[in-house]
Amino acid sequence: MVSSEGKTSLKPRISAMPTTTEHPPHSPADLAPHCRAMAERARQAAIELGGVSTEHKAEALRRAAAEIRADTALILAANRADLEASAGAGLTAAASERLLLDEKRVEGIAAGIEAVAALPDPVGEVIESSIRPSGLTVCKIRVPLGVIFFIYESRPNVTADATAVALAAGNAIILRGGKEAARSSRAIVEAFRRGVAAAGLPVDGVQLVDTADRAAVGEFLKLDTLIDLAIPRGGEQLIRRVCAEARMPVLKHFNGNCHVYVDRAADLAMARAITVNAKCQRMGVCNAAESLLVHREVAAAFLPEIGAALAEHGIEIVGDAATRQLLPAAGVATEADFAAEYLGPKISVAVVDSLDAAIDHINRYGSRHTDAIVTADASAAERFAARVDTAVAVVNASTRFNDGGELGLGAEIGISTDKLHARGPCGTRELTTYKYVVTGTGQTRS
Repeated sequence: MVSSEGKTSLKPRISAMPTTTEHPPHSPADLAPHCRAMAERARQAAIELGGVSTEHKAEALRRAAAEIRADTALILAANRADLEASAGAGLTAAASERLLLDEKRVEGIAAGIEAVAALPDPVGEVIESSIRPSGLTVCKIRVPLGVIFFIYESRPNVTADATAVALAAGNAIILRGGKEAARSSRAIVEAFRRGVAAAGLPVDGVQLVDTADRAAVGEFLKLDTLIDLAIPRGGEQLIRRVCAEARMPVLKHFNGNCHVYVDRAADLAMARAITVNAKCQRMGVCNAAESLLVHREVAAAFLPEIGAALAEHGIEIVGDAATRQLLPAAGVATEADFAAEYLGPKISVAVVDSLDAAIDHINRYGSRHTDAIVTADASAAERFAARVDTAVAVVNASTRFNDGGELGLGAEIGISTDKLHARGPCGTRELTTYKYVVTGTGQTRS
């Protein structure tokens, strides 16, 4: 790792702060230049942030956390206004739960930023190095990606998590949050920018798109010379639109159809606890279990028990024929059910004849997000982890642990269901790339 002392400490010019007032809509004529101007400011900020020391970035994050704590009342007031405005918008229960902030959640946002500040800095890490026969020293060194355009759903905490992770990795970020959380996100970003400014870093490294016009997303997606990566985090329609329109690489956070497979060698008490937690602990999130698979040899012992436990939490069960024989109250599971991300009190259940049948089911219907096995058979766990096509394979634990904070990343900008360039929860390291630095002593090539 290159020492933080070797990185430049900057105190660049600070641009004007955004205000808490509603922003006027932009006309079609000035929307494109407005978006380009934001991206140009972000590009300049990214160049400056790329040379900032580890401690200087950490200071900015700690100051941002302090500003968010100081603004708790203002942030909660903005959130109440968002909740009131969205009351008639037809939000699902899961969406409303994700939108809600309270003092505990605001403290969690601040603590999450501090956790990112305490992480090792990936920037400057020497990934590998060698000395060539020519005498050249070749180093592969981790560097920031540059400018990230992040489009996400109405979760105010994601505003802070994404900003912290991007900044800690030396990137600039342009945030386009859901309209339902517009006031909450704006209040969080303003506090974050004050912290960045207080540390002397470029505030244009953190920008919130100030128009609700959906055409703005399309304008940003054209700016491949200024924006290095687009990350959509939301519904399938949004992600497919971004993939279709983006001229820069896209890192996708697709659906979370997460599975729990109860193997024939499972401890059934453990399986019950894991299944209930994975499904019920927080239903409206992408790492909640949506599908349960049970080996036929333990189905008669396990399904009535887990059916009763899930019923206590108000969970609707739909299943295959074998499931319905053991759980007469269960509905019929369709092909669409087995592929669904419910984000609410419903789960699909199937009985499978073997470990390989469970793996095949997951690879057919799953979303490559998080899939768990409960088993005391080490060879079964190993085969499951090797053959299931998923970003995170979990053995004898809840799917809810696929989370940047839980897995030691501090926070995450999303959970990638892609395979390139990053997979699973994306923290600071996943928001970097690398360059080769070649050092010689005057060599020329013959």
